[in-house]
Amino acid sequence: MKIATFLVTTALALSAHAQSAYPTKPIKVIVPLAAGSAVDNAARIVTEKMARNMGVGIVIENQPGAAGLIGAGNVAKAAPDGYTLGGFNDSIMTMVPNMTPKMPWDITKDFEPISLVATVEWGLVVNAQAPEKTAADLIAAAKKEPGKINYGSGGNGSPQHIAMALLASQAGIQMQHVPYKGATQAAVGVGAGEVLTAMQGISTVKSLIQAGKVRLIGVTTPRRMAQFPDVPTVGESGLPGFEFNSWFALMAPAGTPKEITARLAQEVKKALEDPEVKAKLDAQGLTPRGTSPEELGIATKGQLAKYGELIRRNGITAE
Repeated sequence: MKIATFLVTTALALSAHAQSAYPTKPIKVIVPLAAGSAVDNAARIVTEKMARNMGVGIVIENQPGAAGLIGAGNVAKAAPDGYTLGGFNDSIMTMVPNMTPKMPWDITKDFEPISLVATVEWGLVVNAQAPEKTAADLIAAAKKEPGKINYGSGGNGSPQHIAMALLASQAGIQMQHVPYKGATQAAVGVGAGEVLTAMQGISTVKSLIQAGKVRLIGVTTPRRMAQFPDVPTVGESGLPGFEFNSWFALMAPAGTPKEITARLAQEVKKALEDPEVKAKLDAQGLTPRGTSPEELGIATKGQLAKYGELIRRNGITAE
């Protein structure tokens, strides 16, 4: 009996020591999106600083495809030891699960939240030659001629599609959806006059704004952005209370010790406090966040419910 107790006590002590010593080898972060995407850029900026602070390598592995289902699934199946993590956007976490009848994993059961790292700020753009100057102008035009105004997105069920469906729902308007094969193609479509408008991440349309091909008529943040002080929020110029952004969050496989997820959340916050990291994120149109695992878990459940209702009400399906 004493031997068994000794063995159990020793095992617990070794486990505690292993967790306190974490990390002792390189960490892999699977990003289920293409290299060069906003989430991928954010992941590389933040994990580079985390790696220096923690004294171990952190490798980003892009696994795009199937709307993120495959890459996220590989994270869910990984050993829950803190050495394989997921760098997910809110589409993977809260939109795709509401549009996929037979999900291979459950975001609330098969993963442990670590931290909301950054948000991608979004804006409402129109073709540079369009008469609309504000979100209020666009809403008024859509109400005058229901269904005539067309908007582009990165595809059926994409974040751009969801964002405009949310705008239309809250404004009580009807617009024609034109899906493209990616967010960048949709943004170019606005610049070329193929569609009038789109809701896009600022990082995606920034070069088109600077080139004078599209006009930013509203930002979807709670307050005006420092980069565009003269551009009103959608909320103040036509739709009070409207907000939309994209997430970049770190997740771990279910069963990862709380001590490890808490340590990683602390390291995220530490990295985000670095002025160089802040400047790099700002240049990408990203806002540093940094939360506790508990805060990310609550936010995820809230967004799941919010988008679930919107997606069902509008009959939105993924491609």
